[in-house]
Amino acid sequence: MFVSFELMMAVIIAAAVLPAIVMLVYIYRHDRLEAESPKLLRMLVFMGILSTAFAMVAETVGEAALSQAGVTGRAYNFILFFLIVAGAEEGSKYLLLKKKTWRNPEFNCQFDGVVYATFVSLGFALWENISYVMTLGLGTAVLRAVTAVPGHACFGVYMGAFYGIAKRFERVGDKASSKFYRALSLLAPMVLHGTYDYIATEGSTFFTILFFAFIILLFSTALKLVKRMSREDIYI
Repeated sequence: MFVSFELMMAVIIAAAVLPAIVMLVYIYRHDRLEAESPKLLRMLVFMGILSTAFAMVAETVGEAALSQAGVTGRAYNFILFFLIVAGAEEGSKYLLLKKKTWRNPEFNCQFDGVVYATFVSLGFALWENISYVMTLGLGTAVLRAVTAVPGHACFGVYMGAFYGIAKRFERVGDKASSKFYRALSLLAPMVLHGTYDYIATEGSTFFTILFFAFIILLFSTALKLVKRMSREDIYI
């Protein structure tokens, strides 16, 4: 049967978009105290998409500098994935997240941090996924649907958990604690992101097994964190 180009493109885009939408709905439904405005949530998804451009520039510059330094082997991979890639991607998400939400009057519950950071992260994953799937096809969509997209969501959960705590401390005037948890809201997803990429690219049987074990642990702990923080949410 002949399948039109338009239909094929629609299927490919749907396959790229659907995993992110499922994760967004899951997080949104756990915001039990006070739902965020659709306008703000749309803006945060857009901020995530925009952060891909900032990350791409930072990664290009970082990789060029790393190559010029002559670093090779596993040291190269470690610096690339933990500092350059994770730093560029999570740093871009964090900067736009903070710019759009830190002083927003809607940020009045601790769990809001999880919602905001996850929506930014999934905006990033949404655009990244479309780019990969458009280039590499539907087979890529299946793999990324169960690894990369939920992975970005998990990074967002950890970023948002510490970000929400930082906002609570800021509201009570504890600036030192607020800065500490803001730092954790960037460093925690960087470590998780760097670990994800580093293990995924090693290629050996051992690291393949380790990668899937890491994925299962990452997803399960993030889901438990979402449920616990939703259940224990408080106004700030």
